[in-house]
Amino acid sequence: MSRFPLRTVALAGAAVCGLTGCTGAGGAEGDGLRVAVTSYPLEYVTEQVGGEHVTITNLTPPGGDSHGLEPTPQVVATLHEADVVVHLSGGMQPGVDDALAQQSPGHVVDAAGLADLPTDPHFWLDPVRLAALGGDVANGLADADPDHAVEYAQAADRLEGSLLALDQEYASALAPCRGATLVASHEAFGYLADRYGLRTVGITGLDPAVEPTPTRLRRAAEEVRESGARTVFFEAAAGPDVARTLADELGIASAVLHPVEKVQEGETYPGLMRANLAALERGLVCEG
Repeated sequence: MSRFPLRTVALAGAAVCGLTGCTGAGGAEGDGLRVAVTSYPLEYVTEQVGGEHVTITNLTPPGGDSHGLEPTPQVVATLHEADVVVHLSGGMQPGVDDALAQQSPGHVVDAAGLADLPTDPHFWLDPVRLAALGGDVANGLADADPDHAVEYAQAADRLEGSLLALDQEYASALAPCRGATLVASHEAFGYLADRYGLRTVGITGLDPAVEPTPTRLRRAAEEVRESGARTVFFEAAAGPDVARTLADELGIASAVLHPVEKVQEGETYPGLMRANLAALERGLVCEG
């Protein structure tokens, strides 16, 4: 069995797999446990741990915004009929929180213990925290499907190994950058910054759709000047306008940094995280 502790596990029935399509090695609709997830990082972990024994419905479609996911009748039906729900409670998706509370499903794996909520939900940008979710998912799947408990635990251990290797890549590459200031249009990179010794300045808040106030823009500009930062990072899905405007005003560069939320078809967590690491190495002020 996995050495990770069981956090919150519960049963919800069997997931409707027609909302946004299903992924996972289970293949055809209805194969294995039917699992509903509410964002891409949770889908990635569930797919890696569940493998051929799960069929996954992600309630946030490819390229969609997981912030404020609305509990439409179809979403509610999917949550109700799922064998297992993997969710991050605590305010990122309050409508889903309410729907789950009203239905009181049996098998819910809640990632809230891995995030400092309600301040910041983006725990998955720290590979070490995401590795811990693998153990929680393994335990939740095993509760609903005891016959494959050992396989889930082994898959969680493999996922942990790959994510800790990614953490070591980050730690090694960013060691010369400790103390550098990471200026981002979206205030989503606090966990990454804490893990690798960076300081963050966010132009907007946690919701990338909210335009920054003039006061916040002025404050960000002052912090950039004081820190000597040479790059303003922006989220491609939200558009570069605010970041590029600030970068142009200050005479510094702009570059993409992905919060691994609005993920397109073909994009993966490891690929996006390694692209982020390359962007940070190019854009941060580092020694050597």
